[in-house]
Amino acid sequence: MRRTIRNRFILMALLSVVFACKSKKAIVTAPAAVKTDTVLVNKNLENIKMLRSKDIIFNTLALKGKADLNMAGNSNTVTVNVRVQRDKKIWMSITALLGIEVARAVITPDSIMVLNRLQSTYIRKPFSYVYGYTSKQVTFQMLQDILTGNTIDTLLKPEARLELINKGVWRLSGNQAALGFDVLFNTFQKSSEVNLNDVRAGQALKVLYGSYQKVNEYLFPTTIRINSMSGTRRVNLDFDFSRVESNVPLDMSFTVPRRFELIN
Repeated sequence: MRRTIRNRFILMALLSVVFACKSKKAIVTAPAAVKTDTVLVNKNLENIKMLRSKDIIFNTLALKGKADLNMAGNSNTVTVNVRVQRDKKIWMSITALLGIEVARAVITPDSIMVLNRLQSTYIRKPFSYVYGYTSKQVTFQMLQDILTGNTIDTLLKPEARLELINKGVWRLSGNQAALGFDVLFNTFQKSSEVNLNDVRAGQALKVLYGSYQKVNEYLFPTTIRINSMSGTRRVNLDFDFSRVESNVPLDMSFTVPRRFELIN
């Protein structure tokens, strides 16, 4: 039982880390919201194109920083390394005190593998394994979009409601099957708050983005706060990025030592 609980904790940490990490680069803060007459009100296709134009374009990403995790009242601070090969793979490593790696994971559109170095165990599951913690509407692409602070492609559709609300802030809302969503965009036209709710499954996810830093010609979120609820489980995560690099060579090695036990 204890082993199962620990494995679930590490898995939740790693999955939620699909969002990661103190910035050594100049931090950029969104300017105060102001009303403007140049926005295209009631023209969804044009407005969607405008929001998508602010997305970071990349082939690979390498992220490093700190993460504070709180689960069931227990708090931990870890170092996180995240590497992303666009649309193909998300590789993650969690390091505890003294630089000791405690867990490593690889997520693809089809599967999840997690090494638990503390227990010398590992899991190999289809991507659907995440549905025990998130809505069935969540996809690999959605996790990637949340990690990068990009618009969530599966939500930003012409049939969704997109409106300019008070003080020049954009709001996207609607439903995708059982998943209700409400997304706010700041004056950078970047995501500032994402709310996903699956009432039937009793699952909810709230993501808050803080300040930004320049990565080439794009803006990338510096801090991310995640609040997750699934049934009676509550997980809170605060991430502070220290390094963000795009389009660099990546080492995404993942080897299971022979002594490790496969856990179902």
